[in-house]
Parts: sequence; structure tokens; C-alpha cells
Amino acid sequence: MALSSTFSPSFSPLTPKTRLIRRRSATKITCTSSSYPAPAKNHRPAEENIKDEARRLRSESSDHHSFTAKYVPFNAEFNSPEWYSLDDIVYRSRAGGLLDVQHDMDALRKFDGAYWKSLFDSRVGKTTWPYGSGVWSKKEWVLPEIDPDDVVSAFEGNTNLFWAERFGKQHLNMNDLWVKYCGISHTGSFKDLGMTVLVSQVNRLRKLNRPIVGVGCASTGDTSAALSAYCAAAGIPSIVFLPANKISTAQLIQPIANKALVLSIDTDFDGCMKLIREITAELPIYLANSLNSLRIEGQKTAAIEILQQFDWEVPDWVIVPGGNLGNIYAFYKGFKMCKDLGLVNRIPRLVCAQASNANPLYKYYRSGWKEYEPVKAKTTFASAIQIGDPVSIERAVCALKNADGIVEEASEEELMDAMALADSTGMFICPHTGVALTALMKLRKSGVIGAGDRTVVVSTAHGLKFTQCKTDYHSGSVPARPNSKRLDPFSLY
Repeated sequence: MALSSTFSPSFSPLTPKTRLIRRRSATKITCTSSSYPAPAKNHRPAEENIKDEARRLRSESSDHHSFTAKYVPFNAEFNSPEWYSLDDIVYRSRAGGLLDVQHDMDALRKFDGAYWKSLFDSRVGKTTWPYGSGVWSKKEWVLPEIDPDDVVSAFEGNTNLFWAERFGKQHLNMNDLWVKYCGISHTGSFKDLGMTVLVSQVNRLRKLNRPIVGVGCASTGDTSAALSAYCAAAGIPSIVFLPANKISTAQLIQPIANKALVLSIDTDFDGCMKLIREITAELPIYLANSLNSLRIEGQKTAAIEILQQFDWEVPDWVIVPGGNLGNIYAFYKGFKMCKDLGLVNRIPRLVCAQASNANPLYKYYRSGWKEYEPVKAKTTFASAIQIGDPVSIERAVCALKNADGIVEEASEEELMDAMALADSTGMFICPHTGVALTALMKLRKSGVIGAGDRTVVVSTAHGLKFTQCKTDYHSGSVPARPNSKRLDPFSLY
């Protein structure tokens, strides 16, 4: 049915021709509903928020599934004789090893790959609680049993997959190079993906009256920012241990602004990690570092997002910066779940990129996986991966062995030059992404990565957190590579 609307001439600037038409026509102008649609009626009552709406829709739905997950020793199966509820406060197996979250894959396999792809795709970009999050849109694969009311989310994830057209074409002769900007997130790093899961579970545990007075972590910057933000959103106290003078001001101010208890310790990350493990073992403070396998469950969703963004086509390579090494395993786990549940038929090859000043995994890889030795990490511009004794070394080795993976390294000069080169082509990346791009350039030069290979470089943090090192580089305070001319952005045009 047509809608009628009266327009006042004083608010409708008319040309002489349209004024003539107006004189010859009636004062009422009729327009079709396709041109001027009526405002859509709000689908929920004014007093109902999105959590209330989600609760109501759940109660009205008959579509209920029983998916479960639990802690088991790392590399054990779901039916392992040693297992723990996700409601248990536990970080290590009885033998002292790592734990992993294992899902009831038999229950998940009752639905085929087409079902899961359709379900996950249907939730992208929506505001339906909690599925508007890139993490919680995969809730059944993350924390299937948590009540959505307990979820603490900033609708994180769903980050940009950037086609690095100019960088790829001009510097690598590649047309299919992509950068997954995980740093375009709530607190400016990929750590949000894991922290929404961990803090949500803590929120649940506190409602169950478990003895948790707060959440703590050791951090090189980004973990503390993510932890403090999500705890602040949930009203949960947080405490962070930071190595003194080893993180950027932008990273330091984030937990302070979120009212976390911030302790700057005269040690490195490994020293902070040792301290927080001792404290969480003695006090009712929940450990938020990646030793806690809940973090992996959120971080693995970035791998699923990549597949979604390629319409479920698998890239050839995914390159991830590596520090504490939980992230390389998280990407592997996400890709493997998609393969095991029939969404894709293979997983990409993985590359873990380390700074030369903190490279225990690289040295282990170069030894043929025969000799692992922690290192004393030296100062690196890629401060978030300045870790000499990574907690998730076992997880990383598992991922790389099963994904035909490679480990590469980048010197300080190489990573800074790579960062500057990327920035000059329209990106604005963190030094850690510079490490990953250096690995790409080395593997491309050696012919390991081909010109036609679809390659994704994971960018872990926002470049705005690292403006000081960029300033130092372009002002000449940072030494360039030997026998090479410092990158001058204006010389590239």
C-alpha cells in the first residue's frame, strides 16, 4: 500500500523545473513504501535488554543440544581416566604436565560440517547475545556448558583480514598475501580472544561461590590489558605483574586505567611468571596466563574466522609470532577441529616466528627437535614475545609437527625494517608482526613459500601501542641492518 507524506516547500529546495511541476500537481506527494520504508518495529520490549532477550528466546526454543568439554592431560583423549571439570580450579595434571580442554567430538559429529558452517556464518555481525562475538559465535566449540548470562564479552573477534596487495606485489611477487589484524580488537591485541573465555568462566565460578577473590597474570603488556578490561567489565578484581621498563607506555596505562593492581617488578617476564604461579598456588587468585588452557579455547577461534573469511577455503600458510607459544597451538587446534568435524579437508602449514633475542623454539627446531634449552631472553622491540622459557613449548612442538610446520627468527634490525616496509605500504603494524613478516620474506626468498601460495600473516597487536619504537626507528635512534640503507618511506614512491 502506498504511503502519503506532505513535504513543506520551505524544507525542499526546488529547481525552477520542479517548482513548475509542483504548481501543476497536488500538494500531496505520494511515494512507494520501497522508497520510504516505515521504521522497523523494535523486536523486543523497551524494558528488555539483549541478555534478557536471549534468555527469553532460549526458554521459548526447543532446540537444545548436550555438548560438553573437560580438562584432560595434554595430548590425552576425551575419555582419559584423568580428567577435571571446567568448574575445577586446576592448571596442571597430576604428573605436573599441561592440561588441555577436550570436547566431546562424538556429540559434535552428530551435526555435519555444512551445519556448523551455516550456524557460524549466520551469527557473524549480529548483536544477538552472546553470538555477536567472534569467539562466542562458536560457543559450542568453546565453552558449551556456560550460561550465556555468565559470559563477559566486548563482542571481540571478527577482525579484519587485510589483503596486503602492495606489499605482496612489490616486495614478494605475491598476489595472495593477507594479514589477519587480530590487534583490531577491544584492547588492541589478540589476547582478548582468550581472555573473554577465561574471565567468563571465572564469573561463573564466583557465582558458584568458588574461592576466587581475583584474577592475576604475569604480562609483557597485552595480557594485562585484556585481563584488566574484562575483569573491570565483570566487576572482578585483577592483579598484574609487569617487568619494569620493558613494556610500552600505551600498554602500561591500560591496566592502570582499568583499576587493576599493577606491580612493576625488577625482572623479566619469566621472573614475573614464576612469581604469579607461586602466588596463585597459595592464595585464592585465579591464574590467567596461557598455562591456563581456557585461553586457548578463545584464541583458536581466530583460525576458524580465517576459514570463514575465505569462504571455507584453506590457506596454504599461516605465520604466527611466537613468545609463550600458546597462540601457535591455538591456531592449530582451531584448524584441526574444523578438519575433524568435516568443515574443511586439510589444515594449512604453520610457521612460528621468533625474535632472535628470545628464540628457544627456533633453536629447538634447528636441532631437529632433539635439544630443548630455555634461554635468557634479551631485550627486543617485539616485547610481547621476549620470553626465554615459554610455558607452552610442548603445545607448540605438537602443533608444528602435526602441521608440517617451520620455525624462523628475525633480528632486531630485520623486524624493524620489515615493520617499516609494511607501514610504507599502508599497514601500521606492531613489531611482532614485523617478526612474522621477516619470516615470510626469508621463506619466500628461499622458495619454501611460493609466489602463488595463499599466505596469512597473523598480526597480534595494534601498531598504536608501539609508536615510540616507530618514532625511534624513523628518527635514526634504532640501528639499521649492516650494509643496508635505512628505509626512507619517501624513497619508496
